[in-house]
Amino acid sequence: MKRNIAIVLIAGALIAGACHSKKKDAPGAGGRSRNSGPVMADGFLVGVSSVSEKIEVPGSLLPFEETQIRAEVNGRIVKLNIQEGSVVSKGSLLVKLFDEDLQAQLRKLEVQLKIKEKTEERNRELVAINGISQQDYDLAALDVENLKADIESTRIAIAKTEIRAPYTGSIGLRNVSLGAFLAPTDIITTLRQVDQLKLEFSVPEKYAKDITKGYTVRFTVDGGNQTHKATVLATESSVDQNTRTLKVRAVVNARHPELVPGVFARVNLQLGKDNQAMMVPSQAIIPTARDKQVIVLRKDSVQYTVVETGLRDSAYVQILSGLKVGDTVITSGLMAIRPNSKVKIGKVKTF
Repeated sequence: MKRNIAIVLIAGALIAGACHSKKKDAPGAGGRSRNSGPVMADGFLVGVSSVSEKIEVPGSLLPFEETQIRAEVNGRIVKLNIQEGSVVSKGSLLVKLFDEDLQAQLRKLEVQLKIKEKTEERNRELVAINGISQQDYDLAALDVENLKADIESTRIAIAKTEIRAPYTGSIGLRNVSLGAFLAPTDIITTLRQVDQLKLEFSVPEKYAKDITKGYTVRFTVDGGNQTHKATVLATESSVDQNTRTLKVRAVVNARHPELVPGVFARVNLQLGKDNQAMMVPSQAIIPTARDKQVIVLRKDSVQYTVVETGLRDSAYVQILSGLKVGDTVITSGLMAIRPNSKVKIGKVKTF
């Protein structure tokens, strides 16, 4: 029994000695042994570069102008001058409605005007020699003016029976035939101005300040093979509160068989451009629960610095605040470095 107890005491002494030896050899703070040298790491010299964010948004091509041709008054079509798919000039007569009754009324009023004008002329001579009173002459002159107004009103009514092209454009499909009775609610055809086109699209609200009149955008159409250009004509006056986007309208001046009104377009934009952006490699950013940090070299030691990031691409991240041009940030060995650690830089890269 005494022998077994002695063996246990000897084994315990040996284990305690081994633990004490391991404690002495354990590494110090920062994951490095007390006798080890500085951590080897690579660095990156902060400089400036041009950066922008590329986004793609959907859009639609529209005619520069589009008008549904309707009649202003009721009437029967007596002349139809609409060739589907053709181009008509501004002012061309498209449809003529029946107006014989108005023409007859106009001729009647013109005859009455001639008689009233002669009466007014005689009365002017008589009032000059005091043959009639001034009141009689004024009534004759009033009759002349009333007839002139009636004639003008009739001519306007006749003009409403003539439906003309408001601008030069392409005629669509017609919906009426010769002899049909038209009402103001009936759509005769559609006229489109297609020598220019409009491109409509929307951008997220954070880019609203970057889209201004004259800004050039590039786009492709569904099924097309070429990239086309458009120039921003105007933007909506406010951001849509439901979609949080800003509607943009651009004009397309180039003519191409691919550019057909109504087709879907993919608009490629480069927004948020900054020619003096500070950039660091993506691997230099250390995300934490509250912020983002980088390790900055100060002489031969390091310091953790909180930064605010902006745009990013496949390899680099824009730094908005926290660094200055000329700083050196650590890009490798980040897990082995602790605050105020001694670091030796191997390679320093720049743009």
